[in-house]
Amino acid sequence: MYYMNKTITFLLFILTLCSCNDDDYTVIPSNLDTDLKKILIDVAEGKGVSYFILPASNDYHSIPQDPLNPITKEKVELGKLLLHETAFGNVPKIKEMKATYSCASCHHAAAGFSAGLRQGIGECGVGFGENGDGRTVNNNIPIDSVDVQPVRSPTILNVAYQDVMLWNGQFGGTGTNQGTASQWEEIQENFLGFEGVEVQAIKGQKAHRLSVNDELLNANGYREMFDNAFGDVEESERYTAINAGLAMAAYERTLLANQSPWQDWLKGDYDAMTETEKKGAITFFGKGKCYECHTGPALNDKGFYAFGMGDFDTFEKALILDDTKFQNAKKGRGGFTKNSKDDYKFKTPTLYNLIDNGFYGHGGTFTSVKEVIVYKNNGVPQSKEVLVENLASQFGAINLTDQEIDDLTSFIEVSLRDDNLVRYTPEKSKSGNCFPNNDIQSQEDLGCS
Repeated sequence: MYYMNKTITFLLFILTLCSCNDDDYTVIPSNLDTDLKKILIDVAEGKGVSYFILPASNDYHSIPQDPLNPITKEKVELGKLLLHETAFGNVPKIKEMKATYSCASCHHAAAGFSAGLRQGIGECGVGFGENGDGRTVNNNIPIDSVDVQPVRSPTILNVAYQDVMLWNGQFGGTGTNQGTASQWEEIQENFLGFEGVEVQAIKGQKAHRLSVNDELLNANGYREMFDNAFGDVEESERYTAINAGLAMAAYERTLLANQSPWQDWLKGDYDAMTETEKKGAITFFGKGKCYECHTGPALNDKGFYAFGMGDFDTFEKALILDDTKFQNAKKGRGGFTKNSKDDYKFKTPTLYNLIDNGFYGHGGTFTSVKEVIVYKNNGVPQSKEVLVENLASQFGAINLTDQEIDDLTSFIEVSLRDDNLVRYTPEKSKSGNCFPNNDIQSQEDLGCS
């Protein structure tokens, strides 16, 4: 009887443990978790695991920002709408294209705030498809009126962690671009003294034929939003392209992939990643040495590197409307600085939500994350124009195994994907137009006609 009572007592103890509220459940780190944390501490520049954590999107004080453009809720709300507002596209080359495109045509949530195409199409584009992949050129429009870029549209996700913008970093009048003022003749906006996110948002309005005019302000209620966001600015100077750009830049800085599994793991949820993904992270921060370029909260640095990737001239369907501009763009940072040592070097991109983009590299010459990893591992340049002495030291110097490549691919594709980016988009535009595009085919594709 004594032993029976002991057995019953033990079983009751076990049942009590099992009936505990789920909130009391604590995940115990595995050996992989422990190993990964140790590696992170070693490469975190003395800042610990928290070095890699992205702040909450409404924690403005923790988000890197331009001191000349402090983030406010009012600016973010205005910027969110303007970036998606097709009524903002009101000075097109072709009048039929009025109010059919927006900034988000090439930077939308469905493609990780990239275009979902190898070559993004703004004005004179037709359709959207599933994630922007169905957008094509309007064949009824003169080809020289189509708004396309000579390089792949970079994501605006996590841009708070870079001080210059575009693949060559030409936008931005501070920090990284100190000493480059002699090259700003065509980028007068750099002289305003803003960082790259702000300069691009200001400059882009003219480049893509967007305008803050009375039609936009009066018909769609934006005047009041400008009043709320820039009430400290004289009314005569309040409704301007500069302030529109500052609002969009403030919004862009809040676009953080802070709900990805990797971010959850960093905050202590050790079940957020699978064993394969954890092994991939160990490869990323260990043998793969990916952290040498991809570091910090956004997994990018402020450097420029040459990996010999190809350009749009390898793509028969690419639109190269200005060959001089294209040849200059191919040189990357060197095309901007005019320093041959910078030729074919491109800015380090963030690695979050890559899987949503569909195309990789400045020329979009890869269609899977694994292709890029294998390419960098093998170290054989696609482009024959890149000088050997300019190639990054990391190119072809790692020798990963097939398993390590697969693990690393899983980490980048799955762990670094925030699957809830739609939280950053408006419920509707103030104009009532479809977004990110408003042409008839896009209305049908988006289900908002």
